[in-house]
Amino acid sequence: MIKHLVLKNVHEKTQKLSYRCPSTRFFFTVFPQPITLSPGMSLSLPVVFRPTEKREYEDSICFKKAEGEFSVTLHAVLPHLRLSFPAAIQLPVCAVHSATETLFPMRNVGDLITMFAWETPSPFYMVPDCGVLSPGAECMVKVVFQPKVAAVYDVSGTCWLGREKKQKRTIQLKALAKYPYLRVSVTGEEYEGVQPGKFQDTLCFGSVPVGTAVEKRVEIFNMSVVDAPCRIERVKDPLLQDHVFSCDMSHGVVPAKGKLVLYVRFQPQTVGEHSTNYFTISSAGCLLQTVLKVVGSCRGPLVSLHQHSVDFGWINLGESLMQTLKISNISDVPAYYQFDIDGRGSVFSLDCPCGVLEATTTIVLKVTFRPTHPISYHRRVVCLVHHQEPMYVDFFGTCHSDTVKPAILQARHLSWYRTNMVRGLTFYPPDILSVMLKGGKLQMDEKGALMLPPEIPQDEPPKEYFEVNSVTEYFYDGVSCDLAVFPPHVSVSPREHDFGCCMPLCKVEPLPLCVTNHTKGNITVAWTLSPSSAFQVSPDICDIPPLKSSAFRVLFQPTQLNSLYAAELEGFAFYKVLRHYSNIEEDATICPSWCLSVRLRAHTFEAGREHFIPQYILDVPKAFPAVAPNTDSYCSMLLLNTGTSSITFSVNQAACPSISVKPCSGHIIPGCHQVFFLCTHPVDTVSQQLVLPLQLNSFPGYTKEIALWSCGESLLLLLEGGGNLYFKPVCVGTSSTRMYTIKNCTRLPMIFTWKIRQSGRKILSVSPSTGILQPYEAMAQAWTFTPDKETKYLLRAMVFVRRKTPDPAPPKGVHYALRIVGEGALGTIRAEKEHLDFGNILVGDLQSCNIVLLNDGICSLKYILSVEQLITGPCDPGEIHSDPLALELEHSRGTVPARSKAFVRITARPARRLHYTWSIKYAICTPTATDVASTKEELEPLCCVVASGVYPTLCIADACSAGSASGISKLHLWSLFSLDTLNEYLERDLTPSELTYRVPTRHSTCLIPPVYTPLLLDFNFGAASIGSEPTLVMLLLVNKGVVPVEWAFLFPSDQKMDMEHWAEDADFSPQELHQMRIQDNQLFSVSPKSGKLLPGEEESVQLSHRHDFVGTDSLPVLMKISYGHEILLNFSGVTVERDQPYVHFTSTNHLFTPIAIGTTHPPTQIYELYNGGSVPVIFEVQLDNVVKIQKNNFGHPVLVCLTPRGEIPPGTTGHIEWVFSPLEARTYMVDVPIHILGGEPALITFQGVGYDPNTVGVTDTCSEVLSPSVFPGSTKLTVPGQAATLSHHQICFGSIPGCTKASRLVFLNNISESKAVVFSWRMSACKDRRLLQIAPESGVLQPGESIPCFITLQPSGSASFCSTDLVCEVYIQESLVQYESDLQEWEKEKDHQFVEFTIKEKDLGTKKKPKSPAGRSSDSAEIKNRPESSAVFRKYKTLPPIKNRPMPRLPAGHFEKRLLLDKEASQVWVKPEPPKPMLLHLVVTARSYSIEDFFNNFTSEFPKYFFSRPFSNQTLESKLVDGSRDRDRIDMDSKWLSLAAASKQELQIVSDILTGVIRDLLENTQFHDTMRRSLDEPIPYFSQFQYAESAGLQDRRLCSRVPSRVSTLLDLYPEKDGERKESRQENSPDYDLLKSWGKKEQLKKKKEMMSRQSALGTLVELVLENTLQNILIEASRGEVVLTARPRIITLPPAPSRRITSPAPPPSQA
Repeated sequence: MIKHLVLKNVHEKTQKLSYRCPSTRFFFTVFPQPITLSPGMSLSLPVVFRPTEKREYEDSICFKKAEGEFSVTLHAVLPHLRLSFPAAIQLPVCAVHSATETLFPMRNVGDLITMFAWETPSPFYMVPDCGVLSPGAECMVKVVFQPKVAAVYDVSGTCWLGREKKQKRTIQLKALAKYPYLRVSVTGEEYEGVQPGKFQDTLCFGSVPVGTAVEKRVEIFNMSVVDAPCRIERVKDPLLQDHVFSCDMSHGVVPAKGKLVLYVRFQPQTVGEHSTNYFTISSAGCLLQTVLKVVGSCRGPLVSLHQHSVDFGWINLGESLMQTLKISNISDVPAYYQFDIDGRGSVFSLDCPCGVLEATTTIVLKVTFRPTHPISYHRRVVCLVHHQEPMYVDFFGTCHSDTVKPAILQARHLSWYRTNMVRGLTFYPPDILSVMLKGGKLQMDEKGALMLPPEIPQDEPPKEYFEVNSVTEYFYDGVSCDLAVFPPHVSVSPREHDFGCCMPLCKVEPLPLCVTNHTKGNITVAWTLSPSSAFQVSPDICDIPPLKSSAFRVLFQPTQLNSLYAAELEGFAFYKVLRHYSNIEEDATICPSWCLSVRLRAHTFEAGREHFIPQYILDVPKAFPAVAPNTDSYCSMLLLNTGTSSITFSVNQAACPSISVKPCSGHIIPGCHQVFFLCTHPVDTVSQQLVLPLQLNSFPGYTKEIALWSCGESLLLLLEGGGNLYFKPVCVGTSSTRMYTIKNCTRLPMIFTWKIRQSGRKILSVSPSTGILQPYEAMAQAWTFTPDKETKYLLRAMVFVRRKTPDPAPPKGVHYALRIVGEGALGTIRAEKEHLDFGNILVGDLQSCNIVLLNDGICSLKYILSVEQLITGPCDPGEIHSDPLALELEHSRGTVPARSKAFVRITARPARRLHYTWSIKYAICTPTATDVASTKEELEPLCCVVASGVYPTLCIADACSAGSASGISKLHLWSLFSLDTLNEYLERDLTPSELTYRVPTRHSTCLIPPVYTPLLLDFNFGAASIGSEPTLVMLLLVNKGVVPVEWAFLFPSDQKMDMEHWAEDADFSPQELHQMRIQDNQLFSVSPKSGKLLPGEEESVQLSHRHDFVGTDSLPVLMKISYGHEILLNFSGVTVERDQPYVHFTSTNHLFTPIAIGTTHPPTQIYELYNGGSVPVIFEVQLDNVVKIQKNNFGHPVLVCLTPRGEIPPGTTGHIEWVFSPLEARTYMVDVPIHILGGEPALITFQGVGYDPNTVGVTDTCSEVLSPSVFPGSTKLTVPGQAATLSHHQICFGSIPGCTKASRLVFLNNISESKAVVFSWRMSACKDRRLLQIAPESGVLQPGESIPCFITLQPSGSASFCSTDLVCEVYIQESLVQYESDLQEWEKEKDHQFVEFTIKEKDLGTKKKPKSPAGRSSDSAEIKNRPESSAVFRKYKTLPPIKNRPMPRLPAGHFEKRLLLDKEASQVWVKPEPPKPMLLHLVVTARSYSIEDFFNNFTSEFPKYFFSRPFSNQTLESKLVDGSRDRDRIDMDSKWLSLAAASKQELQIVSDILTGVIRDLLENTQFHDTMRRSLDEPIPYFSQFQYAESAGLQDRRLCSRVPSRVSTLLDLYPEKDGERKESRQENSPDYDLLKSWGKKEQLKKKKEMMSRQSALGTLVELVLENTLQNILIEASRGEVVLTARPRIITLPPAPSRRITSPAPPPSQA
């Protein structure tokens, strides 16, 4: 085999290459030679393949170019089987029992003809499942998916290749099957007869005109996501033959989430019939069936005659008279009517004897009377209406001639005649009746009619005439039928005759007529002859004797060939005595004439001549109306002549004797119609088809066979379940209702009535108990079973059914028996959980859960639930009494089936922050107890539900500051941000206005949204100079509640709704512009602005204020807690000019701590001033108003300022000390100006309250004052870059006496994992150093290390409020080391530059002084200015000069515009600045009392404190202050006032003098000896009395402090070595006893002396304090575990020793 390898140069340059032949001998090509290809040129290289065996071969040809090599693989493979088709097929979602399909291509990509066969698991099928594909051929394979179960299908199908099926390929088939759900929706009016529970889908057509078809639509909705095939079937009923309901659609597919419109047609045929049928709509597989009930009724025309008789009076012979007759149709259905009279051969004629009466119309007919004989005429004419019973009208009149004047016939004569006919008197002629009336054999009733005289019994009334049904009268006339309602007086035979074919015309045989007189008088028969008629009667007048017959001849005289002839002969028979009115003696004896009619027809068509083809429309029903067996059934039939020639008709009743037809023969002129009435009399319930032949135009070929079904309908009621009704076990006293279906299986409506025995009526009831079942209607009835005891019941009920007939006498009915089986049982309901706790629910929110009701009995239980509510908690009982029920039940009543459970959804919606308890009780629902009120006494406890209404609680647990506010203490920070007020408000209940916006939302179109919150707080960021660091405040938000809290800080822009630019107002107010500037420049920021905290979680929020613009910034920020409080925060901050003194006053009012009147030692109180600027501030208090208030209080110093002047470093807080001493119980107020040197003064209003201690307890007041606002909080709140934390942020010592000390422990923790820190405590003032001691004051903390710091407070004897902010400076050790290294290099370079200078070439030879670069120090300048000769040249360029770079003064404006000069920065080596420390604030608060006040107010606490010196010893300072107080400060020392008002320099001079004096005393040895001798002197006599008073108290105090260790320590002091040796040298027993007694007395005295020494107590106190501190330090390092369980070492029992008398000493030699 040879194939060609084509090489083409696609490059723009000429390509040169060479190649190497294949390495194997099976592939070879031409000998290799260089190849040169110009751009676009190609070369074909032949490759020959010569295999030697059947296998696959592979080789390659390698091509070489200058750029490299590439190879072309040569591959020879064997022919193989290979089909290509997708690896996976995803089929559409399919409904169960339906099918979906998908096509995919399958191609033979192999070299051989391939046979394939598919094997797929059910429910997948392949079409075709096998076949053969030629190489390259392709076929489409159909995958059919027919699931039987709803599931996810992911299977593999196998395709076997080849005849032997050794190779295979798989395909993944994926599909999803779901159950369909169809819902039938009936549009239109709602059917009144819909039964609850069954047959709810009812399609009502209402009343439909007969013969018309109405369609209505039914929508089938598919609620599933799959296409659902459905099948529509009508319920099969063998008894129903005439299907008036039809549906063209028998099956269809409802699209997923779509609908299918189904049209049902109703075409009724029988007027007045109520039709019912059922359609079943089933999904595929009959998984779901819906029964659609269709009902409808048929209405026909309602035609009526306005009068039942037409009286023409009397006219003369030869005259005519016309009267009108109105006929109306009040229905909306057109009516076909016809008067059965031939006007051509009658004395009475109508202008329109037949026609169509449109809906709701009335027409007037003209009736003409043309008599031919002088007699009285009367004819009862029937009006036939299609689909309606016939109507009768009486035409009567009298004709007089000159000689003959019969009695005038009137309407009363007709009424009397009908009454007399009922009574059998009309068969006697009037003359005989007159004789009988005269003879008394007849009488006249009150109406004037004749009657026989009454006989015994006399109570039987005479017979009266009754109106007969018009159809019955029409058929049973005694002429066309052997039966008659009333026997005929005169009859004629035949009534109908067909002459047939009358050819030739002159040889027609006459028809003999026989008229029979059935009366007892002579009658005269007069025929009405028409000269133009082809039919004549001879003779036209004839008398007939009583009970005799007379013969007449009918002559047919046709005049035309090939014609149809039809006519009606009319004759009148009357009593001969009525020919003249003079023969009538009594008016009541007048009898009207009887009309005789004969229908005749004939034709003159020649033999072989085709008769006229009839063109007609025949409207005939398919079946007779349903009747009971042996009952007549009537229907009407309409024949319309739509042709242009007359139609004759004749019905062969002999061919179908079961049907009677009237009229049987006649003719129809063109455009008219004929109404027929048919009657049948079914004798059984077997359905049979009756065929009635109708011959038209006297031709057998034009015979129409009319087929009608007839069947007698018996009473047949179908009971569900074969007449058995089973009830599940029912709880005694309750009732159970079941739906039971009965069906009318006939075409007639029936009335049913249920009857239950008297004994079972209290147990069993049915609704409805009576009613009407329409044809084929199924009715669902509700049976209620109410057992009264625990037993099994077997009951019977009878249903009686009968026909619905208007007859007063009810027809005979049938009855059916129903067997009812039930059982009464007892049962109770219990809850699965008797106690259900909702936990905590947000007020205004709701929470739901299910209560599981369990019924362990065998009967279903109907229950009624009631809820009782109990609200507990801190509230007003009267206020919550009217609260609505906060627990909602989804349904308060229901049913729990037997041995199962039910779920009741309850929803709790608390309205208050209180504890709710709901008691849910139940009662079994009985017929007598149907609501909660009637079952209140029978309620049983079910379960208890509890819940607590809560609010989202958020509090500020901690706060710290950084940046420009790093110097603000925590107490001052809490005051600036009003955090105490904020936390207090967050604990309150919500207001209704706060619940308006439950979540943060935008609700305003203004730039400044109007927010009306119950609380408005200031968040004061303090003050700082422009360009300084932003003020950072970290707040720790803690969710202390039990529900999650969502919070948000909403700026004005967050609350404003977005609007189009054209809708916004372009004019802004100054306030709006101010806020826009703040928001645009982001001067205030909150990060994060919102969040969510779970219960117990905490999150830090950073608030910042940037100092970029000089002035006061203010921004309203809404703090919103979802479903919680809404607080408007006023962010405010001040930015001042650099180097401008500024003191930030938080408020212009200050309230001192209330002081009791009469306090001898009022405490010192502190007013804080914060220096928010960048320079120190000197303040001075103007005391003019203070002096004035002292004068107003009789010279008593109510308010004394101890520090009227002072200096505050930048960024720190200064203190002004005040002493408030009220004179009376009232509020003092004074306005004090505070002047700031170089700044603006402020007027502060100080208020103090004096109270009566007898009314308000001092202890309560002190506890309120010293209650800390910041509790020892979490250490998680840190600022960015913070490396260390304190275990406590505040220490409150409480109330302590003076001259004592108290210690607290604080841990300093290094939270860094890799860096060591250096800490140093900074004391703010010398006074703090005297009062507070910190150990250690400085140190180094390794990563993760903690160190305990002991804070010791030693207040002086004077009373005061201590509030000190201890600051711990923390440095990163690495930064300090780097700073020291950089500082050493800088100083070294500074010293080096001190002795060097640089001379540039341009400066050589000039005498001009070298200009010092900008920024050099003065030393550098002097070096530069040295003479040139002393300059030292260096080879290398030195470092830039060293200079302390001053911060340039910036103009007012944005701080970020500050720029450093790059040139100056490159030439100046700035002195390294020390690292900025991180400041940790520790607030120490306490209140110190004088010892006397403390003892009086806190007597029980007094023994707990140790006093290191006697009470009388006081420091010089205490004497200076308290000495004046002992004199009640009436006469204030002028020296003290001058010292208090002294300047800083004066105080320094005093301090230096005292320091020198004390130093001289310490260096004087003679003074030391004198002091030492004074200590060794014995205690003076008066001093013993002084200590005797307090010795017991002091002993108790010492014992309470050191109960055992001090005594042990004191026991060791008297024991010295010399005394021990002396005791060992004494041997005499008496001497030893005396000596020991003396030593004990001496030791006792020494102990007593030592116990009175304060030095010993101080020593013991220090030892104990040191010991405890060492233990705590060891415990903090982990060396001692304080919480470890103590170890108990059990020693073995000591051996028992026998007590014996001591042995005598050995004798001495």
